[in-house]
Amino acid sequence: MMKLPESFYTRTDVVKIAKELLGKVLVTEFEGIHTAGMIVETEAYAGATDKASHAYGSRRTNRTEVMYAHGGAAYVYLCYGIHHLFNVVTNVQDTPHAILIRGLEPLEGIEAMQARRGKEKLQPSLTAGPGALSVAMGISTQHTGVLLSGPELYIEDRGIKISSKDIVAGTRVGVAYAMDDALRPYRFSVKGNKYVSKGKGL
Repeated sequence: MMKLPESFYTRTDVVKIAKELLGKVLVTEFEGIHTAGMIVETEAYAGATDKASHAYGSRRTNRTEVMYAHGGAAYVYLCYGIHHLFNVVTNVQDTPHAILIRGLEPLEGIEAMQARRGKEKLQPSLTAGPGALSVAMGISTQHTGVLLSGPELYIEDRGIKISSKDIVAGTRVGVAYAMDDALRPYRFSVKGNKYVSKGKGL
């Protein structure tokens, strides 16, 4: 088990990184509570040229500034005023690429995840979907900008390999406003995994 190095995140191909994050393990260590889950669904956002990206047209706001950071930081934003959505910032400084983590298969700290989500039994809805997994893992907007090399929030390589034939590509969820860019096949998931979200692409 090893934390992903900075060099994993600073590469230029956000789609390749989004695929390679499948099978990696997201870990949180908050207030003595350890939780971990295998990433089973991701969604790539290609920065300034991607109409679906918060940074389209090189837009910079207080919220999106972290997207312009060096790859390997967390970008957590509030969606609809309710859901905290966890993204991984990639590429080099001033190139605002990001990958939304959409689904996790729970591995460790499952009771803590269930308590955070108010669920009595383990079921896919615990961590299938970006808002659900953030609650289960204890991630919120206060973690935006946190480096993924730190002690509290990081991603590990545990040697789990997802073969290319088991990666399903589809269109992203909730980005119809992005016109032709909404049709980009930038959502990736592990075929047949029950913790993949039910979100419908175009």
